[in-house]
Amino acid sequence: MKFVVILRNPIERAFSQWNMQRTRGIEPCDFLDAVAAEASRIAASAPKQLRKFSYVDRGRYAEQLERAFRLFPREQFLVIKYEEFRVRQRETVEAVFRFLNLSPARFRAVEAHDIPYVRKIRDEERAAVREILRSDIGRLEALLGWDCCDWR
Repeated sequence: MKFVVILRNPIERAFSQWNMQRTRGIEPCDFLDAVAAEASRIAASAPKQLRKFSYVDRGRYAEQLERAFRLFPREQFLVIKYEEFRVRQRETVEAVFRFLNLSPARFRAVEAHDIPYVRKIRDEERAAVREILRSDIGRLEALLGWDCCDWR
């Protein structure tokens, strides 16, 4: 079994998920209020709906990958940075095919899945979530040998 994992900037991912929930009418809280309430909301909904309001928690990639690497050999994983995929689609898709030992497919660039946001993330919101995820991003850099300065 092989795993292809794409990781997006966890701050952008959290804000995007919050925006999606707002657009769907599911999230009544402002972004930082939702982040602050996340732990209690997850606890209250466990085990049924852990994903609905887990904006920051789902971006703790190092923790998730460490758990996966304990269960499966690291060589079975191809981990891709989403931002890298966005700028180098052809090369990334070719790398995925090589990893899966498949013949290259005919490549066609895809459009980004961009949903209009209710609003843009504010600097103070980005800074607050960055601080929450600082340790996990550092662990991820060490785990994968990545430079995630663009996420910080």
